[in-house]
Order: sequence, then C-alpha cells, then structure tokens
Amino acid sequence: MQFRRKRRTQVDIGLIPMIDVLLVLLFFFMVATTFRHHSELKINLPEAQGSDAAEQGKVINLYVDAKGTYALAGDDNQFHELVNQNLDGLKAALAQTAGESRLLPFIISADGKAPHQAVVSALDVANQLGFHHITFAINRPEKP
Repeated sequence: MQFRRKRRTQVDIGLIPMIDVLLVLLFFFMVATTFRHHSELKINLPEAQGSDAAEQGKVINLYVDAKGTYALAGDDNQFHELVNQNLDGLKAALAQTAGESRLLPFIISADGKAPHQAVVSALDVANQLGFHHITFAINRPEKP
C-alpha cells in the first residue's frame, strides 16, 4: 500500500483586504475622535482683576440667601435683613438706601442655592427704580 500525502493548499493571507479593513478602522476612529472634541464646551469664567467696588465709594449691596430672603448692606458694611420681604418692601428699602442717585453701583450677592426667582425679582426691582450699573458679586481668584 502506498500512502500518498495529499498536497496541502497553500494558505495566503490577503494583504490588500487587510489594508482596506485597517484604513476603514483608521477613518472611523479619526472621525469619532473629531466629533468628540467638537461636542465639548469650554467656558472661561470671569475673574475680578480690579479693586473692590466698596473701596471706590458708596455702593448698594443686596444679599439674597438660600431661602430667598433679602438683606441690604448698611453703612457699617454688615447685611441687615429687610423687615418686609415682599417686592414692595424691597423697592422701598432700595429707594431709601439710594436716595436720589441712580448712578450708584448695584451689587447682587446671591447664595449658590438662592432661588432663581428671588434673584430675577431683585433685578427687576432694580431696573424699575432706574439702576443701570447692576453687577453680580464673584469670587476672586486665589493668589498662588
């Protein structure tokens, strides 16, 4: 008996289909990475560089706490809670503090958990009284 070995067919790895697959994968990852970077939103928050407005002269400083209650800074730079917490009471207190001058800087210092409605109402009252220099208090950057 003669046993013959069958000829094995030679296995070739096709180089061109492999290159095609690699190019498709490369294209997919390049596009996916590009879309990922465009969907990010970079926000540069403002930082104060100048001096305090309180050092420059008289300002009206309104504080809104986490419960939405209003307090005005007095001449002693301490916040005093308003007796009447409704919008008419706020309007009367701001008019009394400002007197006839509406050019004074108006600073709103709001707690991070203050109700949005309380801050917007304060802005509305200040606008109704004619204040034009309305700003929000910010955190100063820490010096290294």
